[in-house]
Amino acid sequence: MSLTFSPQDELGLDCPDFSLPGVDEHVHSLAEYKNGKPLVVMFICNHCPYVKAVEDRLIQLGHDLKKLSVNLVAICSNDSTDHPEDSFEGLQQRAKEKNYPFPYLHDETQEIAEEFGAVCTPDFFVYDKNLKTAYRGRMDDSWKDASKVTKRELFEAVQLLLQNKPLPQKQIPTMGCNIKWKES
Repeated sequence: MSLTFSPQDELGLDCPDFSLPGVDEHVHSLAEYKNGKPLVVMFICNHCPYVKAVEDRLIQLGHDLKKLSVNLVAICSNDSTDHPEDSFEGLQQRAKEKNYPFPYLHDETQEIAEEFGAVCTPDFFVYDKNLKTAYRGRMDDSWKDASKVTKRELFEAVQLLLQNKPLPQKQIPTMGCNIKWKES
């Protein structure tokens, strides 16, 4: 495990196009989410201790965003060679066990992670209603202990977008395990 921080990205970039198989046996693509609502894309996996530490909060985020009719998808891009729990079958099992309220997609080729510039798990990207990058930062202010969360930065960013209000330019990077890239 290598601790990695997401970079401070340039805002206003187009959401990369994607079309990936979901654990629900459907192919999900960017076209589904072109509905005038924000889109949250999170890169997660099953084995990462950082993702495990926030998994219940990811699920709560999914429920909260669904109430606001905001789109949320999770993508796993890890090479499952050394981490079989990140295989498609592993993703299906975990999503079913935890009853994920969002599509969980598999990026086996890792091309989508590269297009997004994802570097770690978890890694969050929030796009506005025009699918332009509006937020790239952490989910909240206490990755390790849910009881110490005082600020849900990602959720607050989405709320601002829904109100057509500007987001803070300073966004605190997320941190997690590096994406497990395939050997070339």
